[in-house]
Amino acid sequence: MRHGLVVLFVAAGVALVPAAASGGPPPPGATARCRDGTYSFSQHHSGTCSHHGGVAAWLDGSASGAGSGTIDVGTTVLLGARTKTSGCTLGALPDRRCSPGAYYSKLTSQVVCSASFRTSSVRNVPESEKHQVEVEYGLAPRPYGSTLEIDHIVSLELGGSNAVANLFPERADAHPGFHVKDALENKLHTLVCTGRMSMRSAQRQIAANWEALYKEVFGIPPTG
Repeated sequence: MRHGLVVLFVAAGVALVPAAASGGPPPPGATARCRDGTYSFSQHHSGTCSHHGGVAAWLDGSASGAGSGTIDVGTTVLLGARTKTSGCTLGALPDRRCSPGAYYSKLTSQVVCSASFRTSSVRNVPESEKHQVEVEYGLAPRPYGSTLEIDHIVSLELGGSNAVANLFPERADAHPGFHVKDALENKLHTLVCTGRMSMRSAQRQIAANWEALYKEVFGIPPTG
């Protein structure tokens, strides 16, 4: 593993750095260690390490999300009709004919904004489902490492569903790639939980066109 690499998501106040190969102490200010060995400096728990295998251990005194119990998520509500299941167009934005976005009826703002909420308690996307999404978008059903993620269109921290309709293959080098969308998801969670945006508005807008929403929220086009 190369050392000295630091990736900053300034807009979201999040940083990820590689863990030392020697297994030394975490860097100052780290709040979580991700399952792929990186450290997160996220200031809230929802979405932490979402593209790094989830949280292996919280470093801020919190209990691991794996033991937080189950949450009644309700039913999946689609944000549009799913009219295609093959021949989907792969790009920075999901093909809305295949991936219109969806949310869980009982993952309300009260639930996702709770200090005890962990996305790990509702995340459930088996490899078989990831491969289904890959095939629909014309990809070979296999692991792609850090180059591509099967991402939630409406993120779990915004009440998103694990259904296929809310998943799409998002590349790291799509310009903008999934790291940029992560920053938007974290910001939207903050806006929702501080009452500056409704949960439903955040869900519908990120599903419709997350790049346009990014520009509206941050005042600049998404890049990276």
